[in-house]
Amino acid sequence: MQAASPTSSRPKLRVTVTRRLPEPIETRMKELFDVNLNEDDRKLSREELSAAMKECDVLVPTVTDHIDANMLAQAGERLKLIANYGAGVDHIDVMSARQRGVLVSNTPGVMTEDTADMTIALILAVTRRIPEGLAEMQAGRWKGWAPTAHLGGRVGGRRLGILGMGRIGQAVARRANVFGMQVHYHNRRRLRQEIEDDLQATYWESLDQMLARMDIVSVNAPHTPSTFHLLNARRLKLLKPTAVVVNTSRGEVIDENALTRMLRAGEIAGAGLDVFEHGHEINPRLRDQPNVVLLPHMGSATVEGRNEMGEKVIINVKTFADGHRPPDLVVPGML
Repeated sequence: MQAASPTSSRPKLRVTVTRRLPEPIETRMKELFDVNLNEDDRKLSREELSAAMKECDVLVPTVTDHIDANMLAQAGERLKLIANYGAGVDHIDVMSARQRGVLVSNTPGVMTEDTADMTIALILAVTRRIPEGLAEMQAGRWKGWAPTAHLGGRVGGRRLGILGMGRIGQAVARRANVFGMQVHYHNRRRLRQEIEDDLQATYWESLDQMLARMDIVSVNAPHTPSTFHLLNARRLKLLKPTAVVVNTSRGEVIDENALTRMLRAGEIAGAGLDVFEHGHEINPRLRDQPNVVLLPHMGSATVEGRNEMGEKVIINVKTFADGHRPPDLVVPGML
């Protein structure tokens, strides 16, 4: 009889998943782990989330789960890994987790192309007034073609300023080149010359100077203490009145109240927002603006992307279960 391997005799990790994941991912998790799934797909309350952290070895949260130092302090000794379903980890107190011996992993890279696609979609939706046309058709108000009806703006030749030139920002730049836009960017570190040449991108050391000269601004920066309200009221006022702002990264990067005031006053031409400063609680004054396109955080919402995110979570948890460092471990230097 063949002896059991050390890994086969090891008890399965207790894994708690806070939201419903794609069916193939949940099925695979059931095979590999002792998994507790959220069958109702209901956002857990703070109390429910804290209770779950006391009972599992691995927590698989999403961007809607805010895990702070107090919750980690009450988690007890069992919790060893927070395997986040998503790339951003600003909703997790990573430093407190590390201090308590809890590792944090994420799912970088898999949503790059999908989010870049949505960024371009929002740029086109705002500049070409697509939602206004859809609303007119759905309401049955269209009376036929007219030379001066529904006039938007051409994106070719416009200056696109990308705030944050990581994976997604670079993917946006590649798409913008195809549309004939002039690509500019601001980043905390300048890209290597060969990458700039490949992207046909112009670097601006001064964010203020870049903002004042752009036709379209795409926010592709993560939410960190240094990027909170990076586009504050002062910087938004630097934009040209014909400028458009698009955000598919994190809502906290923009002062939403200031943006709303300027849109309503006609000081900015339009905005396309997939994320909001206060999660799903959107400033109601944004909803009735004809020059604003709002989406419910759909940037990574593709079947392929969500499955790939789940596969990364499984790899991180399985690698940890086998006694190794998760490949997508988040370390303080990354924040």
